[in-house]
Amino acid sequence: MFPNGVRVYHRPFLIAIALGMRYTHRMIRTGIGYDSHRLVEGRKLILGGVEIAHEKGLLGHSDADVLAHALCDALLGAVADGDIGQHFPDKDPQWKGADSLRLLAAVVARLHAAGWQIVNTDATVIAEAPKLAPHIPAMRQRLAEIMQIPMDCVSVKGKTNEGMDATGRREGISVMAIATVQKAASGVAP
Repeated sequence: MFPNGVRVYHRPFLIAIALGMRYTHRMIRTGIGYDSHRLVEGRKLILGGVEIAHEKGLLGHSDADVLAHALCDALLGAVADGDIGQHFPDKDPQWKGADSLRLLAAVVARLHAAGWQIVNTDATVIAEAPKLAPHIPAMRQRLAEIMQIPMDCVSVKGKTNEGMDATGRREGISVMAIATVQKAASGVAP
């Protein structure tokens, strides 16, 4: 308590209420996503919406873009809205061969409709081959366009598993992703 009798609150919105001011409180949430697919012959390799020349591609119901899928799950997880399998089931023929960026765009639209904004995303693609560094700027650009955020808010990194496990044996590619979203809620102090 200050000497003049005004109570001190530790949270900014409580101070605003105490002073009878307008306040804006931002709710921030974070979600984690993961996906992995087998590498097979006869399929295109698409990561982050970018086709990459490689002797194998990823097996899946859609185009199997593991990067887009992991980001979908991270975003859906951040707002507690299920997962990619719930919204785009692999038993549904409409998603057969679908461009995974369409799925990501649909997830972004769901978030926007519920009042959420994407703050940033970070993803790690785990693959022994091909080398991803030359393709990362194009992936970041495509993903930023779809998520409607600046490119400097989209991080994509490539790592190997140093020959360990199925990914290390070049049997598949995995991605871990995290997304931060915010929702603004405003009000007037009583």
